[in-house]
Amino acid sequence: MKKRIVAILMAAVVAGGALAGCGSKAESGDSANAEEGKVINIYSWNDEFRQRLEAVYPEVESTSKDGSVTKLKDGTEIHWIINPNQDGVYQQKLDEALMKQADASADDKVDIYLSETDYVFKYTDKDADVAMPLTDLGIDPDKDLADQYDFTKTTASDADGVQRGSTWQCCPGLLVYRRDIAKDVFGTDDPEKVAEKVKDWDTMKQTAQELKDKGYYTFASYADTFRLYGNSIDNSWVEPGETTINVDKKITDWISDSKEWLDAGYLNPTVKGQWNDDWNKAMSSQSKVFAFLFPAWGIDFTLKPNWDGEEGQWAVTNPPQEYNWGGSYIHAATGTDNPEHAKDILLAMTADKDNLLKISKEYSDFTNTKSGMEEAAKDDATFASDFLGGQNAFKYFAPVAENIKIAPLSSYDQGCVELIQNSFSDYLQGKVDYDKAKTNFETAIKERYPDITEVKWPE
Repeated sequence: MKKRIVAILMAAVVAGGALAGCGSKAESGDSANAEEGKVINIYSWNDEFRQRLEAVYPEVESTSKDGSVTKLKDGTEIHWIINPNQDGVYQQKLDEALMKQADASADDKVDIYLSETDYVFKYTDKDADVAMPLTDLGIDPDKDLADQYDFTKTTASDADGVQRGSTWQCCPGLLVYRRDIAKDVFGTDDPEKVAEKVKDWDTMKQTAQELKDKGYYTFASYADTFRLYGNSIDNSWVEPGETTINVDKKITDWISDSKEWLDAGYLNPTVKGQWNDDWNKAMSSQSKVFAFLFPAWGIDFTLKPNWDGEEGQWAVTNPPQEYNWGGSYIHAATGTDNPEHAKDILLAMTADKDNLLKISKEYSDFTNTKSGMEEAAKDDATFASDFLGGQNAFKYFAPVAENIKIAPLSSYDQGCVELIQNSFSDYLQGKVDYDKAKTNFETAIKERYPDITEVKWPE
């Protein structure tokens, strides 16, 4: 089992022997009574968490000009270890540090690290034991985190339901659409009326034809809809303790529906996937794309920078299917010499409603207190968005968040999500046939995770 956990933790780097980063429960418990260290090492892939911590954490005194060190009022220094997410670099560097955790000097130990929803389960795995249970920090999730959205607590928990992380974010997704295109095709850009045109997939298909008849694409790419299907799978990609990939029928539905939409002309055939130049340009004023499917961060970090027109030309409404996309989870590393600081930071950043509302105001994040987001949904004066033409998006995000049921997670999710899209992107672009795409996925997933022995497809 240990060898298998190491293989997962190292993201398909086969390793032997025991996991050096595994701390015993005695180590975790005793450290709470020990003197705190002078350096808090926080691992992340960008400065998003640092910015938010500096904005609301009351113990912050100053930050170095290069942003690499944040000094707290008690003299403790937070050292930010930042590595890019691209090509798995962040996880590789983090995993290497966690593997050395037991033997690292106090100032070199990983104290806090972040993970994303696509690979959070890899770090909350109880056998890996690299993220401390919150109860070991003195945090009672049922009491201290009672106001969080339930699905975020589930996402941050291991297979036994033990919570090993927490998040300031909740990432419900909406449909974000061009007001000018809506007026041209539907005669109105009113979010409630547009919602009726996109209320479910059958209605959406009829609307897609309307858009096509006027020269528009519904979405930029087949990849844009993946999260709605992928986040509603019924069964885990890999069941606990198993070595078989189970491709859920919702995934093959996405493939067949994407092919149908491409063939019908509802998607821009020149936009191949996401996070590339063509996809970014599909968000410009010259584009013929009607809508994108985004959570709050997608609007703020992706759509806004790519829009070159006037503010107020976009609006949000309910999506055809409720979904969640993303989320950054904060973990206290097993073996940290700063458990009290970790506890304080986790509570301040993920449980304090006033702090989270401030983050929502300053960064447009949909944050993780139900009562706070209910307040924001009703406070048009504070939370109206100029980019969305004065619309309060929280009014639409809040009910979606209440209804999200998180799909069952596994340690293999990131690879499965990435590689299934890569393999079938070639099929959707006409480069390979369906059976070849299946074979390519099977080959790629076994290369990523050498312990996988079989891939099962739905009948």
